[in-house]
Amino acid sequence: MIDVRPSQQMRDLGVVQHGAGILAEPARAFTLPAERDDAERITDELFAAMERIGQVHPFAKGMGIAAPQIGIGRTAAVVQPPGDAPAVILLNPRITDRSAELDEQYEGCLSFFDVRGLVPRPLKITVETMALTGETVTTVYERGLARLIHHEIDHLDGLLYTARMRTGVDPIPVEEYRQTGRAWAYE
Repeated sequence: MIDVRPSQQMRDLGVVQHGAGILAEPARAFTLPAERDDAERITDELFAAMERIGQVHPFAKGMGIAAPQIGIGRTAAVVQPPGDAPAVILLNPRITDRSAELDEQYEGCLSFFDVRGLVPRPLKITVETMALTGETVTTVYERGLARLIHHEIDHLDGLLYTARMRTGVDPIPVEEYRQTGRAWAYE
């Protein structure tokens, strides 16, 4: 059997990989409700990609995917929290507030799945998104879900988690990462 690198596995599942220009560019916002059909179609494509990926890799910490990661430069992302919680759909998301208290945990990214990086993030964020109707919805997220949501919003802003890592801290090879299959720990 041929050993396939995790990043190649994600590429084979349709995930755009590190180095592609679309991952470094801010995505274009939707005009809602006028572009409702586009937003729904792209959201469906994100759910389909999550389904494909979830069949080949377990995500104990939850998972998310942003439209640029499937080659679509629009501000849509989907986050599946761990457990049975319903998925979170993010359309035109914007972080409007963040706690001063930070937490540093390892993150992975479907767009460079061969490594994990230690990323400081706020423990609590307030996010403004748009509903398909064009109405603004504000939600507060905490801990692991805040981390997942923030990671996906970064993608929509053209940022990868490596941009948030402390100076002098490098990602580690996935083979050295020892927390696969376990949720993030919080006190």
